[in-house]
Amino acid sequence: MRFLRTAAAASAVFVALLIPTAAAAHTAPAATARADSITLPVADALTQLPVRLEDRTGYERTKFKHWVDADKDGCNTRAEVLKAEAVVAPEQGARCKLSGGQWYSPYDDRYIAGPSGLDIDHLVPLAEAWDSGASAWTAKEREAYANDLGDDRALIAVSAASNRSKADQDPSTWLPPAKGYRCQYVTDWVADKLRWGLSIDTGEQAALTEVLGDCPNVPVTVTPAR
Repeated sequence: MRFLRTAAAASAVFVALLIPTAAAAHTAPAATARADSITLPVADALTQLPVRLEDRTGYERTKFKHWVDADKDGCNTRAEVLKAEAVVAPEQGARCKLSGGQWYSPYDDRYIAGPSGLDIDHLVPLAEAWDSGASAWTAKEREAYANDLGDDRALIAVSAASNRSKADQDPSTWLPPAKGYRCQYVTDWVADKLRWGLSIDTGEQAALTEVLGDCPNVPVTVTPAR
């Protein structure tokens, strides 16, 4: 799934993505929608997101524990995403230390050699998730969100420069510099917020509506995470 998404971004082809059902979606041989999954056009998915004021009171990044090794295989979430999204596989050493390899960063349409130049971006940043409903979650729910390997859209390997430019901004103030990726970016944003039952504010709603107005109204499949 991640390879297909990366290849699509690299060739500027916009595709709809299905959500794997297994907790370890990156290694699942096939993906089928769970019984409680929903599929609907992205424009309709946007209307399913509640519109509320955001509140960052009490936010601390440490309240979202990451990166964890959920399956106890020696590789934490960051390493799992890097291995899954590599276009040239890295070498894996002791304690899951990765070296070599190559990745495509769709945010800025560039290839990155070696893992050190990459960040793993939370598509919907942790602070934004907090503002949008995660402040009311349990610590375990926030940990699950911060390490979501069950949906290929939740975490993405991108250049460190593009990720740090984005920081904790939503689409009303930041979109990927690579304009050919923006349709997929906002579509994935809507799907990720719907998956986790998060809200949007009015500025975010307006920005998503504007960008999606110039995009294919593709179907998205969303499996609720909570």
